[in-house]
Amino acid sequence: MTKNSSSLTPEQKFQLIARNTQEIVTEPELITLLKTKSNPSVYLGTAITGRPHIGYFVWVLKMKDFLQAGFKVKVLLADLHGALDNCPWDVLEKRYNYYSAVIPLMFTVLGADTKNIELIKGSSYQLSKDYILDMLKLATFTSVHDAKKAASEVVKFGDNPKLSGLLYPLMQALDEQYLDVDIQYGGIDQRKILMFARENHASLGYKPRIEIMTPLIPGLIGKKMSASDPKSKIDLLDNPKTVQDKLKSAYAEEGIVEDNGVLAFLKQVIMPIKQDNHQSFIIERPEKWGGNLTFKTYDEIESSYIQKSLHPLDLKIAVAKEISLLLEPFQKNKEHLEKLSKDAYQ
Repeated sequence: MTKNSSSLTPEQKFQLIARNTQEIVTEPELITLLKTKSNPSVYLGTAITGRPHIGYFVWVLKMKDFLQAGFKVKVLLADLHGALDNCPWDVLEKRYNYYSAVIPLMFTVLGADTKNIELIKGSSYQLSKDYILDMLKLATFTSVHDAKKAASEVVKFGDNPKLSGLLYPLMQALDEQYLDVDIQYGGIDQRKILMFARENHASLGYKPRIEIMTPLIPGLIGKKMSASDPKSKIDLLDNPKTVQDKLKSAYAEEGIVEDNGVLAFLKQVIMPIKQDNHQSFIIERPEKWGGNLTFKTYDEIESSYIQKSLHPLDLKIAVAKEISLLLEPFQKNKEHLEKLSKDAYQ
């Protein structure tokens, strides 16, 4: 198991936070924070739009890393952001209910110590007088071009963009201040919004925060994992047979790592969990095909895959088993979760 945060040096905490990240803005600021503040805080926001899928484990696991490093973790269930990104207002509360049921369960699955995790509903503070006033102030400093550019990788603008999409990055920038955090963490698709926040906080007299980003996982069809495309992802409520069927049909060209969602999930989620628990990743094979393969690191797996000594089907079957283990608690609570899901996603 990973060491308790009190026994970790700032350098060890940095390595824990930095693993599997794509960019940290900036590393010197993060190192200084770890050396000078005993209980810093971080937040991630998730807009309550599409159905949560296994790709969410990437950020849940990273938040667990922050917990291990002694951080207070805040997860923003951004209901108003969901509405700004075209979630119908009449299902907003129902989708919030579903998210607030499955997200804590994802942390529990990973064995995270939840006492330092706070789930926060966006509308619980984003409708306050001070917040709205700051949003209007920030709007007077922000051009339409800059707001649209900041949100372009996240908001679905379409051919006839709505004003709501332009408010999205302004609110996300303000969330850093109103949640009183030292760091905002998100996927690399959030980069333009995170940089917008750093560049514009000074206009309101606020300090810039540290921004940390992780890569996006390719979906099962070789593209970005998407909640709106059921073929591209594993849903949290998928049963083991569905998981295996989806994995078997996933894009995974022999010897090719690029756009391989199976390998990407292994790298970003399964192997960090294995290594934290001092476990190996085992590919079960009949003796006539060479017997079982045992890997201690992701690099070993990738090397074997590139050399074609690890066949895509064997990899898929092994990963399907690991994913089904992660989803066991969701199957045990499936009746309750499916009811919430049907209410939210008719």
